[in-house]
Amino acid sequence: MKSFKLEGRVMATGLGFPEGPIAMPDGSVLVVEIAAGRLSRITQDGQRETVANVGGGPNGAAMGSDDYCYICNNGGFSWRTDEGFSRPTGPAADYQGGSIQRVNITTGAVETLYTHCDGIPLHGPNDIVLDKAGGFWFTDFGKTFEDRIMRGAIYYARLDGSFIRRAAHPVLTPNGIGLSADGKTLYMTETETSQLWAFPILEPGQLQLEPWPSPNGGRLLHGLPGYQRFDSLAVEENGNICVATLIRGGISVFAPSGELLEFYEAPEVYCTNICFGGEDQRTAYITLSGYGELLAVPWPRRGLALD
Repeated sequence: MKSFKLEGRVMATGLGFPEGPIAMPDGSVLVVEIAAGRLSRITQDGQRETVANVGGGPNGAAMGSDDYCYICNNGGFSWRTDEGFSRPTGPAADYQGGSIQRVNITTGAVETLYTHCDGIPLHGPNDIVLDKAGGFWFTDFGKTFEDRIMRGAIYYARLDGSFIRRAAHPVLTPNGIGLSADGKTLYMTETETSQLWAFPILEPGQLQLEPWPSPNGGRLLHGLPGYQRFDSLAVEENGNICVATLIRGGISVFAPSGELLEFYEAPEVYCTNICFGGEDQRTAYITLSGYGELLAVPWPRRGLALD
């Protein structure tokens, strides 16, 4: 494994625990601010503009070809801040459950698409990836309380709000989610285990699940040793999976086979998400959430273009 330091330009500071970056065609970057309950636009000169106030805890986000932004809302966190560094500590006092929201980025109008699946409430939707069949996969992290962890799941839903299906369950703290370049494999990270899993896709909404002893139906690609935690992910054009890694703080790059290829050290422990954009998809936009920063880093390879 090769090790590097993340070296780039800080595009914005003072954000309210930014996550879910989306590189836009005009060079701006959309981010959710979980602690502020809003979707924001960061311009290349570092200005922040509010796109929509969505409430709760907006977490993962993705743009559809319909010019709507689809948001995983975890329902909100409680927070602890020490010397300018913030971290979530549990559900918000007014937590009422999670949801999938759709935002018109032109008008700021917010719709709620899903709050339940087959009568079961969504607890903490976390990350999202759109497919080419008019739908999306998303993780529901579950919920972590002081004395217990509520296990989560992987879901599939349609963009028009007409269909939602639980595809894999139970999953222990599922977080990042992404698709292989050919759209045939779904990748998912678990936070507390620091494990990366792969699921063959049979059709939209249906995964090929491994039997026991797989705890979640996935095939384990890699698990990091020691105390590390996984957050969100993005895929390179060549198929590598780039996983935002907490505690150690940085981006872990895995081959599709599961081999750990590289690690890019971040300047803080809450390196939470990554997306690709810019010329030739060779700029990595990375959220450093504890101190509320968005970082733009030249990347050595092309990221997978999302469309």
